[in-house]
Amino acid sequence: MPGLPVYNHPPLAGWMLLGLNELSEIGIPFGTLIRSPASIADFFCALIVFEIVRRRGSLGAAVACGVGVAVSPVLIATSGYHGNTDAVAITFALAAAHLLVDRKAPLAAGVAAALSISVKFIPVVVIPALFLVALRAGRPSFVRFSAGFAALIAFVWGPVLMTVPQHLKENVLEYAGGGYRLWGLVRFADLFGLPQSFITFIEGDGHFLFVLACVAAGVWLARLRPAQLPAVVAVTMGLLLLLSTASALQYLTWAAAGLFVIGFWEGAAYSCLLGLTAVLGYQGRSAVHWSETVLQLGEAGWVVLAAGLVSGVRKILAAQPETPVRPPAGRTPLPAPCAARPTRSAVN
Repeated sequence: MPGLPVYNHPPLAGWMLLGLNELSEIGIPFGTLIRSPASIADFFCALIVFEIVRRRGSLGAAVACGVGVAVSPVLIATSGYHGNTDAVAITFALAAAHLLVDRKAPLAAGVAAALSISVKFIPVVVIPALFLVALRAGRPSFVRFSAGFAALIAFVWGPVLMTVPQHLKENVLEYAGGGYRLWGLVRFADLFGLPQSFITFIEGDGHFLFVLACVAAGVWLARLRPAQLPAVVAVTMGLLLLLSTASALQYLTWAAAGLFVIGFWEGAAYSCLLGLTAVLGYQGRSAVHWSETVLQLGEAGWVVLAAGLVSGVRKILAAQPETPVRPPAGRTPLPAPCAARPTRSAVN
C-alpha cells in the first residue's frame, strides 16, 4: 500500500493470510475470505458478551447486549466491509477474561490471551491485568495461565523472534499508527491550535505514555475488582482508543463490543453514533480522509466513548468485591446459626 510499504501485523495474521490464499486457489473469492475471520469473530463475540452479562445481570440485559454486538453498525462496517483483524483480537481478549474468572479455565484463558496479541498487538494493554488476576486466583491458576500463554507465544512468535527480530520490533512492536489527524487527542490538539511540537511528541515517543496509562488503569481496576475482569478489559481497550494518537476507522472496533459488557445503553450509544461515522467514512473518497461531517461525528463519538468509560469505571467499583473467608488451619468454621447466637455477656 502507498505509504505503508511494510508488513505491520503479528505472526498469526500472516498465517491467516497464507491459509486464505490457499482457499482462494479452490475458487472462493478472496474478498469474501478476507472478511470472514472478523465476521466470524463478531458472531462468537456476541455469544461471549451475552454470557458475561448473563452471569452478572438479568437474562434480558444479556440478550439485549448480545444482540447489540451482533447488529452493531461499527462491527458491520469494520468487519463485514473493511475486513481488518481488530475484531478477532478483541474477541480473544474478552474470551480470555471470561475463561479466567467465569469459567475458571486458566489454561484456555492463557491461550486466548496469547492469541489476542498474535492477531493484532493492541490487546497487549490488558495482558498485565490478566496475569494479575491469574496470580490472585492462586498458584495453580497462575501456573496454568502462564503455561498456556507462554506455549502459544513460543509457537507463534518464536520463529519470527529467531529470524527477523529487528523487523518485528520496528514494524509491529513500535508501530504507532497512521499520522492522520482524524480522531482523539491529536484531532483536538489540532482543532485548538496547540503547538506542532506537542503534536509531534504525542504522535511519537509520547504515545507510549498513554499506553502505560491504559495498562496502569487496567491493573488498578483488576486489583480492586478481579471478578469484574471482562469489564476491566472492556474499559482498558476503550481507554486505549480514547487516548489513541493514531486514527483509522477500524480502530473504532476496540470499544464496540466492550461497551456492551459495561451496559446496553453505553454500547448502543457508541455503536449508533460511531457506526454512522464508520459508514460515512468508508463511503468517502478515502477511509483515511474524512469529510467535515465525519470529523464532527467522530468528535461527538469521542465524548460518548469518554462518558461510557466513566460509567464503566463506576460500575466496576460499585460491584461487590469478592472477600472469601478462609478458616484457620485445622479448624472448621461454625455454621451460620451458631455464629449468629448472642453471647452470654450480650444477654446479660
